[in-house]
Amino acid sequence: MQIKTAFVLLPAFLVCQAGAVYWIGAGERVPPKPDFARFPALLSDWSKTGDELVEPGTVQQLGADGWLYSDYLKGGTAVTGSLFVAWFQSQRGGASQPHSPQVCLPGAGWTFDRSEIAPLETSQGRFDVNQDVISLGPQRAAVVYWYQTPRHVMASEWSAKFWTVADGIRDRRTDTALVRIVVFNDNRSDEDTIGAARELAKNAYPALRATLPN
Repeated sequence: MQIKTAFVLLPAFLVCQAGAVYWIGAGERVPPKPDFARFPALLSDWSKTGDELVEPGTVQQLGADGWLYSDYLKGGTAVTGSLFVAWFQSQRGGASQPHSPQVCLPGAGWTFDRSEIAPLETSQGRFDVNQDVISLGPQRAAVVYWYQTPRHVMASEWSAKFWTVADGIRDRRTDTALVRIVVFNDNRSDEDTIGAARELAKNAYPALRATLPN
């Protein structure tokens, strides 16, 4: 019964979301694009080592209005991590929306071996994040990701869609961002790799709050 109900409610929610976002679009206050070039090169003891190249085809498929894709190294160690942010200026018409890593990473050949939602405590507040372990052949990595709007931070993609509508009605804005951090384990345990990814996430979040439109 629950499965049948979900099949009925999900399409209904998507129709309502599309209608609400379309209605919001008539008077939407579109925020300015974030200046990712000014994003800090130092996040506590994590130092930026360079930027990842995003191919034109990937950019077109992503559909984001702004993005950040940088590599970081933890001081005094060999631990490296990447920070990827895809920012969407408006969800008007439903055409430009974040793509869940649960879809994108398997499309690139990665397998999710472990997935959970866990709280993350930062200097700017506490919120839930997706916390995963993925593998591709002998490679293993930890992934921490979340969805971020001016008012909310969420692990759930469906919560992000809900708040896009709710906040859009209140604030006349539908901008949102997907934030994803990946740390490869490099012969460390999964727990240590997850811990490193969470640490980078904890240090990156305050900088994202200061960079993304408020």
